Amino acid sequence: MQLAHYLGLLHRAQDRLGDAFTEVGAAHRDEPDVFHTCERLAERCHAHAAALAPFARRYAGDAPAEPDRLHSELFSGTRTGPIGLLRDLQDLYLMAAECDICWTVVGQAAYGARDTELLAVVRSCEQETAIQLKWLRTRMKQAAPQALVVAS
Repeated sequence: MQLAHYLGLLHRAQDRLGDAFTEVGAAHRDEPDVFHTCERLAERCHAHAAALAPFARRYAGDAPAEPDRLHSELFSGTRTGPIGLLRDLQDLYLMAAECDICWTVVGQAAYGARDTELLAVVRSCEQETAIQLKWLRTRMKQAAPQALVVAS
């Protein structure tokens, strides 16, 4: 059963997203909404990863060798200035989108495996990930005029 691999992928993606939210919030602390929201979203991401741990252990015994290049690297550090904020938010958006589709895939597998406990975790966490995506999209819309038109 390959589910263990996707649980591991999602666990790692959630942890990396949480770390990236923390890093972006700290780098752009002059934007109070970014700093505080990123802190809260980082906590949620790490909570999502923790919620996956028991399922990763449950399915680990059934997993064959991990496929090559399963994990991706979407974030390589923060930038400065208004355009840096915009690009950092875009990176976070891409990372959250990866988590979002992984939640969908894992949810389908949980449904197929009739794992109601995992399905409950997926439903809760994927809703929070959707909220993260909405906030990031809205904040990018807010940052774009300043970064692309006004800033020099």
